[in-house]
Amino acid sequence: MKHNQPEERSVRLLRVGEQVRHILSEILQRGDVHDETLARHMVSITEVRMSPDLRHATVFVKPLLGKDEEAVLKALRTNTAYLQREVAARVKMKYAAKLKFLADESFDEGTHIDQLLRAPKVAQDLGESED
Repeated sequence: MKHNQPEERSVRLLRVGEQVRHILSEILQRGDVHDETLARHMVSITEVRMSPDLRHATVFVKPLLGKDEEAVLKALRTNTAYLQREVAARVKMKYAAKLKFLADESFDEGTHIDQLLRAPKVAQDLGESED
């Protein structure tokens, strides 16, 4: 089945990405990865973005409370081959997607913007009436 329409393709990418996200979340939650760092941390898979050809998946992760983010990313990257095999076995696709793990910075950006908006200087400007 060919997906010629951009809308169909993008829906498929979202659907497959969400399926991969669920599988990775389940694997990590059950503790299937035998890694001390991952065993000690709750890790949220916040989003998975698939490439248009479905051969690459960018996995955005956030450790609970943002603790030890670099150590968690390193552990995930160390166990990428295992995770790729597990995803490939559970998702019916022509090719096994290569996984790339990145920190999800969206929470940090939101917090930073919130802090900026609450800064006295900005709050003062927002509260002023027009000249």
